[in-house]
Amino acid sequence: MPSLFNTPLDRLRGIGASRIKLYNRLGVNSIGDLLRFYPRTYEDWSNPCKIADAPENAACCIRAVIERVSKPARIHGNLTIFKFAASDGCDNITITFFNQRYIYQKLSDGGEFLFYGTVKKYSGYYEMSSPTVSDTNGEGIHPVYPATAGLTSRQIEAAVRQAAALLPERVNDPIPTEILEEYGLCSLDFAIRRIHFPDDFEDVGRARKRLAFEEMLILQLGMARLKRRGTREKTSYITDRDYSNEFQRLLPFRLTAAQNRAIAQCIADMKESVYPMNRLIQGDVGSGKTAVAASVCYTAIKNGMQCAFMAPTEILASQHYKSLSELLAGSGIRLALLTGSVTASKKRVIYGALESGEIDLVIGTHALISDSVVFRSLGLVITDEQHRFGVKQRAALISKGANPHIMVMSATPIPRTLALMIFGDLDLSVLDEMPPGRQKIDTCLIDSGKRNRAYNFLKKHIDSGNRCYIVCPLVEENESELESAEAYIKKLGKTVLGEYNIGLLHGKMKASDKDAVMRAFAEGKTDILVSTTVIEVGVNVPEATVMMIENADRFGLSQLHQLRGRVGRGKDKSFCILVSDNQSGNTRERLSVLCRTNDGFKIADEDLRLRGPGDFFGSRQHGLPELKVASMSSVDMIDKTQAAARKILEKDPDLRSKEHRGLYFEISRLFAKVGNTEQLQ
Repeated sequence: MPSLFNTPLDRLRGIGASRIKLYNRLGVNSIGDLLRFYPRTYEDWSNPCKIADAPENAACCIRAVIERVSKPARIHGNLTIFKFAASDGCDNITITFFNQRYIYQKLSDGGEFLFYGTVKKYSGYYEMSSPTVSDTNGEGIHPVYPATAGLTSRQIEAAVRQAAALLPERVNDPIPTEILEEYGLCSLDFAIRRIHFPDDFEDVGRARKRLAFEEMLILQLGMARLKRRGTREKTSYITDRDYSNEFQRLLPFRLTAAQNRAIAQCIADMKESVYPMNRLIQGDVGSGKTAVAASVCYTAIKNGMQCAFMAPTEILASQHYKSLSELLAGSGIRLALLTGSVTASKKRVIYGALESGEIDLVIGTHALISDSVVFRSLGLVITDEQHRFGVKQRAALISKGANPHIMVMSATPIPRTLALMIFGDLDLSVLDEMPPGRQKIDTCLIDSGKRNRAYNFLKKHIDSGNRCYIVCPLVEENESELESAEAYIKKLGKTVLGEYNIGLLHGKMKASDKDAVMRAFAEGKTDILVSTTVIEVGVNVPEATVMMIENADRFGLSQLHQLRGRVGRGKDKSFCILVSDNQSGNTRERLSVLCRTNDGFKIADEDLRLRGPGDFFGSRQHGLPELKVASMSSVDMIDKTQAAARKILEKDPDLRSKEHRGLYFEISRLFAKVGNTEQLQ
């Protein structure tokens, strides 16, 4: 339906400039968008029930004849009310409306109407409050659309009916016939018409299945094109020998079975194929990914390669440099740290040492992709938290070697379904086992009324020689993170915690100032660190035993789990206190997940179910378009569409044939919403 996506909404009756703005607010900018604006649920008006048979606490449709309607009366302020009795021939029901004068104009004494709502029963007395009303021609299944102030679901339904009348007799289907037949899918024409106006709920199921498949297929094809690197070329770096056992002997501790398995998979990739390794190491907070990276770097370097380890922030790069230096101590491997804050003279020394091969492993930030950085033999590239880098940034580092091996590390537990989408071109190693000594963190949820009790709990831990974090997100939308955190510290000074040394860490600080604040906290010069989410990664203070997170409802579960992972790193029992006054059922359900489990993968699955993929990576960082029908939690659907996408791309990699022209259009349309269209070309 390409042409309808270029047809303005004012082509429809009753839609002028002001109403167009309301549709735009819903993401509907054309008639094509309107037809792709699917109902969120349905009301079943197809089989009106008797009043006495109405279900308890559930909406239903009844058919009844109105007795005399009372005129609307003002009861207080601007609130008006009118009510009337109606009968289905067996029982009577009282129906009441508040502030809905326009409905009064539609009703007439003795008229027969359909009413959709919840029937309340009181010992043979029946009542319905503010139901939806229709004449007797309104039987059937009615769509219910996401609405906005000034635009009701019924108004959207009327507009969609007009839009559906503009559909051509034969709607061009972007999915090839052979794919439709192979997966038992209905046509796009049937799906579009019946998703809005089904004859029965079987129609809804068939339409949703087809539209979900199409949406996921388009996403799969788009992601495949984004990740495409042309013809896969052989690597120039040969791995003759596995040195992982030699590395293990350097360590003062034993690696877990999961770590050993991941290392073996990486070495096998590097030894047994002429193509470069392309592997994701996915593990929960504290699962030991850095030790895996150190072991693989050790083998790579012993085989004559240089390694580059890129982290998204200076704090995280510094942390990795410290950890890797400790893990590789005594190995003879030469390391360097290269970040934006390194002095110009020191950078020049590092540049020269990298080009001559005197540095074996460099850890850094985006500074690694500077034109001044030249490697002698870059054979292994490691990126941490890959989703925080742009495609061009990763490619720039990789291009500094001749098809180097690639390892991606992620401390964000990502459900398998989402990992398949984001990292579909990578082999996957999962660290599903924690090293000995990592303690379970007890988590509780409180409201602000218990905040002072929580402060006393923090005081008890500080008095025992430990330290505490308090995470302070923005309190008001118009506040900066600095204003919010500073205001919080001022209030904190008037509590039982006012006697302690309090540090402040926020994202606007210079890297050197952040390091100074963190160093003071790590050394015990600061007892409490009030911070924004900048502490989510890169901080390791074993003496920190309590984390208190204010306004916890403002974070996603995965982000909260990452924050919580900053404690529980030492010998003492650790705790996380979530503070939220949000009483909505969904919010309490979400936050209670953190209280029940420390398993990051279970939390990630729940996060995906409740909030979708955006929450894992922050708003729009993930680059995935929003899905309307398909679900990221459907492994079966992802597997099927992935297979279908492979089949299509093997046949027509550029999607330029007439058969795939519709798919190409849909990919461009979907990815345009997140600004990725350019990279699809």
